[in-house]
Amino acid sequence: MSGWCGRYGRARSTALVAGLSIAMVVPAFAADMPAPGSQGTVMIQFSPKVYHFSPDPEHVDWSWLVGIEWQKPDSRWHYGFSYFNNSFGQKCQFYYTGYVWKLSENYPNWYLKISGGLIYGYKEPYEDKVPFNHNGYSPGLFPALGYKLDRWNFQLITLGTAGAMLTVGYDVIK
Repeated sequence: MSGWCGRYGRARSTALVAGLSIAMVVPAFAADMPAPGSQGTVMIQFSPKVYHFSPDPEHVDWSWLVGIEWQKPDSRWHYGFSYFNNSFGQKCQFYYTGYVWKLSENYPNWYLKISGGLIYGYKEPYEDKVPFNHNGYSPGLFPALGYKLDRWNFQLITLGTAGAMLTVGYDVIK
């Protein structure tokens, strides 16, 4: 195998990217673990469909997402994990952290949210469908508009210039 990293270089670079990602994410989770009796909010979420701005004949009929997210107690920071079937039928993961802003005191149920982290799973021949992809690993940054109704969350998430996704979430721990 030729190339700038050689046969074992690719494995090492993939391990390095994975190791650095874990090294950045794990301390954030550990430092923010709640004290006993103040667990924060845990939301499970589901998205049944992705809507593409420019559909591609290579897109699969059904893209979906399931995930879990934890919001720190008395904070607007959140951390999560999503498992999804991308638009090309590949199973992927997204490990992320982010922040939530209320839109206004007049509309307390509406919020803006940004989530950023590490995506894994976009591989050949679709590795170029997400920016900065290296051996299936790429950064991801996703803004969303959300509405919270009691324990239910509805979010419209933009997927860069590719499309949008509607998620439905439920706070299982509050």
